[in-house]
Amino acid sequence: MFHSFCYTFTFLFTTTLLFTPSSSSHIASQPATKIFITDHNTQSFTNAGKGNIITGISQFKRYLSRFGYLKNNKPFSDEFDASFESALIQYQRNLGLQVTAKLDSTTLSQMITPRCGVQDTIKTHRNHIHNTTHFVYFPGKPRWSRDNDMPITLTYSFSRDYMIHNLSFQEIRETFKRAFSKWSVVIPVKFVESKDYGFADIKIGFYSGEHGDDEPFDGVLGVLAHSFLPEIGRLHLDAAETWAVDFGVTKSEVAVDLESVATHEIGHLLGLSHSSVKEAVMYPSLRPRDKRADLNIDDIKGVQSLYGSNPNFRSQWSLESDISTNHGTKFGLDTFKLSIIGFFIEFLGPGAWAKESEGGFRNPLITKRGKDGTCSPLNHELDTFAP
Repeated sequence: MFHSFCYTFTFLFTTTLLFTPSSSSHIASQPATKIFITDHNTQSFTNAGKGNIITGISQFKRYLSRFGYLKNNKPFSDEFDASFESALIQYQRNLGLQVTAKLDSTTLSQMITPRCGVQDTIKTHRNHIHNTTHFVYFPGKPRWSRDNDMPITLTYSFSRDYMIHNLSFQEIRETFKRAFSKWSVVIPVKFVESKDYGFADIKIGFYSGEHGDDEPFDGVLGVLAHSFLPEIGRLHLDAAETWAVDFGVTKSEVAVDLESVATHEIGHLLGLSHSSVKEAVMYPSLRPRDKRADLNIDDIKGVQSLYGSNPNFRSQWSLESDISTNHGTKFGLDTFKLSIIGFFIEFLGPGAWAKESEGGFRNPLITKRGKDGTCSPLNHELDTFAP
């Protein structure tokens, strides 16, 4: 399974599509954000572990250094040494992978997947970073604030000098409006587009290569975008990508969903680091032609821990918590309604419960508890409303 994906991904989804480095010194000249694997050398890397010396291991070290796992204080060798093993274990933990301490097929697949350029926040018990199983803050727990605190309004604006041409400006504006609204519906923060780029809180643009922030882009795929924590307010996307708002229109095999990346980067602007939940918007990687733009419960809990909840937002998991505190008390009402990110879910009859689903809120599992204590699904229609 992995080998098929790896070969396809290498030849279709890396920037130097058919480039095969001939030596580790040649690899060293390539971007640290990309790992060059072909069908010729995949077998030599797969399941490599401590003590192995394999030409090309140094590129994995540079990759882990680039994203915060290894100190880059000397030229990297091709030896799978103890420091690389330790960094790899931390990487596997951070990204919710099975910890094998080896370059197993799943880890290799993850490393060649395009991702956000923001470094991963290393979750340890020895630092002061908020540490949970999943969502993570940046060090120091930065967030936006105003004199009157919550609710707050943040303005955003686009650099007309740094736009792309395969999408219209209106398509870009509408996509970002949707992305901002996904966050504002769950926290007391309002986002308003401004025409005044110089004075906007959040500045958005598409850039190529070196662009003045010491975080150069690397061309097609590799790093897709990066943003800066509060209250710097800069969001940069790689202009070399084939950005898409509709995969039915954009047929490229290396097309990247703009809404998914925009929603992710806004999470960074609000103060969230990367999550280890693969279904979360804040998971660091995104494959071409994939879409992951709906907030997962992990994203919501993370951002609400920074800003509190939008008073108009009511989630299925918080309702279940309320019900649980009543120790199964029956409701006197025949019906009640629950607002979940743009949906009303109607529960017919007492004893209806809302259960968190793996995929977040889009397809919640609605159950009803029977007399025997078991839960069975309820079929309810969802009526959309304008938040």
